[in-house]
Amino acid sequence: MSSIFTRRSIRRYSQEPVAKEDLEKILRAGMAAPSATNQQPWHFVVLTDKEKLLDITAVHPHSAMLKEAAAAVVVCFDPALENIKGFLPQDCAAATQNMLLRIDELGLGGVWLGVHPNKEREEEVRRIIGAPSDIVPFSIISIGHPAEEKPPNDRYREERVHWGSW
Repeated sequence: MSSIFTRRSIRRYSQEPVAKEDLEKILRAGMAAPSATNQQPWHFVVLTDKEKLLDITAVHPHSAMLKEAAAAVVVCFDPALENIKGFLPQDCAAATQNMLLRIDELGLGGVWLGVHPNKEREEEVRRIIGAPSDIVPFSIISIGHPAEEKPPNDRYREERVHWGSW
C-alpha cells in the first residue's frame, strides 16, 4: 500500500537515533517537491541536538513529541527566493508532505508541526535555530523510530466530492 495511505502522525518514538543517510533521503524528498516556477524557496534545518529539540517544546504548544524524537527538520522559506508572490507557503507545504511520505516509506515515524503564520512562533523557532531575520520558519517535522502503530485510515468522504460543479 502506498505511503499516501499508510502515513499517519506518529508522536511516540523509541530512543534509537535516525541514521544520517535516512535524514538525507528525507531531505532529498523535500527538495523533489513541486514549487511555483520551480522557485524552490526552501531551506531545511536538521536538528538532532536534544537541547534544541527541548527548546522548541518550550515555545511550541503542540510539540511534546520532540522530547522523544531523534531528529526534527525545520522547513523554512526565504522571501528573497520568491518569483511569484504568495506561493511560498504552498511550496513549503509540498516539501513538508513529501518528507512525511518518505519518512513513512523508510519505516520511521513523523508528524507535521505548524509554525507559519503564527508570528510569535516563527520568531521563537527562528531564534532557536539561529536563522537570519528574513528567513521564515514554516513547519517542523518530528522524526523518530515509531513506538506506536497506527493502521491506515481511509479519509475519503463522498460528501466532499463535487463532480463537474458544486
